[in-house]
Amino acid sequence: MLRDILRGDPQARAVAEIIASNAPDILLLQKVDYDADLLGMRALRDVIAEAGFLYPHVFALRPNTGMATGLDLDGDGRTGRASDAQGFGFFAGQRGMVLMSRWPVITDQVQDFSALLWRDLPWATLPTVDGKPFPSEQAQTVQRLSSTGHWIVPIAVPNAPPVTVMAFSATTPVFDGPEDRNGLRNADEIRLWLQVLNGALGTPPHSRFFILGTANLDPDKGQGRHAAIRDLLSHPTLQDPKPQSATGGLNTADWSEPTPGDMRVDYVLPSTDWTVTESGVVWPDTNAEIIASRHRLVWVDVDTGTDEGF
Repeated sequence: MLRDILRGDPQARAVAEIIASNAPDILLLQKVDYDADLLGMRALRDVIAEAGFLYPHVFALRPNTGMATGLDLDGDGRTGRASDAQGFGFFAGQRGMVLMSRWPVITDQVQDFSALLWRDLPWATLPTVDGKPFPSEQAQTVQRLSSTGHWIVPIAVPNAPPVTVMAFSATTPVFDGPEDRNGLRNADEIRLWLQVLNGALGTPPHSRFFILGTANLDPDKGQGRHAAIRDLLSHPTLQDPKPQSATGGLNTADWSEPTPGDMRVDYVLPSTDWTVTESGVVWPDTNAEIIASRHRLVWVDVDTGTDEGF
């Protein structure tokens, strides 16, 4: 039933066509609704398979999107709204993340930082108004950092050491007030990976890893605290392949012109021990790519040193 619904949805078909035609071995998709049995995500996987590429393995954890708190988290004096959930969402699991892979996930080694309270991030910067916690001390005692999730997911690759994916989807840095709640949260969602890589949080991977996801922040353009993404891009354990499209340059998302305009907000950042062979951004030249999403498919090919290339 779900597969039939997705088959009839133009956006789902467009997404499937783009993925199948590019055939990434490991794929992180954003804004895919979550259910406990992953029925919807597997149905989307099946539609991708019908378009020409099969992912035997599908992995997802419950996102913070739509997770009710019972508190006023955005300071508008009301509760129970989408903006009062742990991550913006009209229902639990709305617009989550899903990882699809040719190879199995080592589930008992997954690290999930999604429940980390914002205030518990080392060197967190939380919003204040007149020196007081915004929107309230009570709200900050329950507010999680991740608007969607932060996962460290090892994947078992045949005849080679595991590949580790560090997956996330950060909140937009706009749509708030002078307290800059969203801007601060966006920056700290990106900085979470810096704390992991620097050994201040969790167990960092030391080789053969990638950071994948939507940072929702351009290094130079638009609103937001640009230093956060610049610091990540320049971290000594990472390399930035600077994927480009034929028409959009480094941009990965297509917003209305002139404001906010096209920006680079989606990233694939390999660790420095990988040899990058190619990279790119699939920028629209067909109607399917325009229908699929304002965010474009970003890809990086690396030399694994084995017969299993990706």
